[in-house]
Amino acid sequence: MGLLIRGGTIVDGSGGPPFRGDLLIREDKVAEIGRRIDRENVPVLDAENKVVCPGFIDTHSHSDLRVLTEPDLPPKISQGITTEIYGQDGVSLAPLPKPYRSGWSKNISGLLGDLNSVWRGESVPDYFEAVRRAGPVNNILYLVPHGNIRMQAMGLEGRAAEAGEIGRMKDLLSENLDAGCPGMSTGLIYPPCAFAETGELEALCVVLAEKGKPLVVHQRSEAGRILESMQELIWIARRTGVKVYISHFKLAGKNNWHLLDRLLETLEGARREGLDFSFDLYPYTAGSTMFSAILPPWALSGGTERMLERLKNARTREKIRDCILHPDGSWDNFIEFAGVENIYITDAARHPEAVGKNLVQIGGLYGCDPMEASFRLLAEEENRVGMVDYYGNEETLVRMMQSEGQNFCTDGLLGGTPHPRVYGSFPRVIARYVREKKVMSLEQAVHKMAEVPARRFGIEGRGSIRKGCFADLVVFDPLTIRDTATYLEPRSLSEGIEAVLVNGRICYLAGRGVLGRSGRVLHG
Repeated sequence: MGLLIRGGTIVDGSGGPPFRGDLLIREDKVAEIGRRIDRENVPVLDAENKVVCPGFIDTHSHSDLRVLTEPDLPPKISQGITTEIYGQDGVSLAPLPKPYRSGWSKNISGLLGDLNSVWRGESVPDYFEAVRRAGPVNNILYLVPHGNIRMQAMGLEGRAAEAGEIGRMKDLLSENLDAGCPGMSTGLIYPPCAFAETGELEALCVVLAEKGKPLVVHQRSEAGRILESMQELIWIARRTGVKVYISHFKLAGKNNWHLLDRLLETLEGARREGLDFSFDLYPYTAGSTMFSAILPPWALSGGTERMLERLKNARTREKIRDCILHPDGSWDNFIEFAGVENIYITDAARHPEAVGKNLVQIGGLYGCDPMEASFRLLAEEENRVGMVDYYGNEETLVRMMQSEGQNFCTDGLLGGTPHPRVYGSFPRVIARYVREKKVMSLEQAVHKMAEVPARRFGIEGRGSIRKGCFADLVVFDPLTIRDTATYLEPRSLSEGIEAVLVNGRICYLAGRGVLGRSGRVLHG
């Protein structure tokens, strides 16, 4: 029977001017676009005084595990996200050989949650099938996580890979790309990815370049060494021709904000050289990740069990403290660039009293200094702790979002008391940076939230409104759309989103919530 969306202002995702018209949906695609379409016996969705645009694409999502337990994903569908890209930061659910299951679960629990009771598979195809069985509300793609294939090839040791191990990683990467992954992610501050040398990354990028897939990278530094970190990526791109896509681009710490001009010039210089560089960011000046990221990389070597052993040893704990409090610039030190007063605990299942408190306050709970309290919390929670860190400023954020090749994401952890970006990122772009601050036009914002990421990840038939495209659509009120989630009350749905369609089916309506799930596993 289909659906007729009547009288909306169509922002088609191309960046071109809006126009008033109707859309006819048949099955899962846009069948017709016109100034006036009349069809009998076709249900009508009234979009008068509303904007109709392509569904938003969240290019950095951490819903990997939650989609298996809560496939409605209301924080995402309610803000217009119709496609998410999982497998981020080089650490996720698959591939996951049985011998590593226990240790790996603790390694990623602060990022994704406890996988043991939910996910029993081993391979990427196993994961795809699990998602299909769950029936997601929106579409998903899944990057090959570098850390997972590194673990499969050589375990979790914190050392450089040998030639044979790199060869095994290349085979595993190729195998998983052929299974449908649209690229490879790596998180160069997270174990085991953090222990990869440049040569290992170059070898893997040869495979990516041959298959036309991007390297999606949380770079080695987003703070004091960010220029050196960018040069490593530029060197790899020159050597291999790989497309480089930088995750959650940022400049962390007020002592580093002066580097912004040089950073943006480095990025533009790479593009002038003919290198393919782009990035996503979330529209906030605070970040969120697993709390163990405050530790130096060597303390994380060998996985969570080894890390916990170190935290229980008084002498080693003192060495970790000294490394954090007397930084040598060799790693991104969250305590250095954010400060103990600007890091807040968001998830700690065994210590709910710690959630919402900064590290100074955590010290008060334990009756000791913030460092000792942090170590105790990590040990007692066995690494399942999340945090928010305040690192940025508005000027830097705005200039980055005005840069060529940028698009938006959420990068939100869903456990505990999450970062508000989980619930509000995309409406916030329109409310704050289009309507209020006029940083960009509505057409530009939609282009960055839909067509740009679709092209970047080869998501065919999505990200724009054209005849024959999949009907992933958002209907919203441009005068009232806004994010309502805050750091104090983050679990608050956005306002102004009237309807969301995924593959031609209305999956979300304002006032009624999630009505159905019609998402699909997409292959890059």
